[in-house]
Amino acid sequence: MVKIRLRRMGAKKAPFYRIVVADSRYPRDGRFIEELGTYDPKADPSAVKVDADKVREWIKNGAQPTETVRTLLKKENIL
Repeated sequence: MVKIRLRRMGAKKAPFYRIVVADSRYPRDGRFIEELGTYDPKADPSAVKVDADKVREWIKNGAQPTETVRTLLKKENIL
């Protein structure tokens, strides 16, 4: 199954995430299909940058967002 999920980047105690499309069998920080945006939880307020058109296209093609990504997309009014 193809999922839209977070890929952890950044240093220890300073997380930074990329929102990616990946096969659910791959590890969290492993191989991915396409990068859709970024999420920085340390910024005040949290910074989310997403390509809405690509997200809608992937969801239309059957990709399932994880719960965390779904919450972020709802806050950005993409879902």
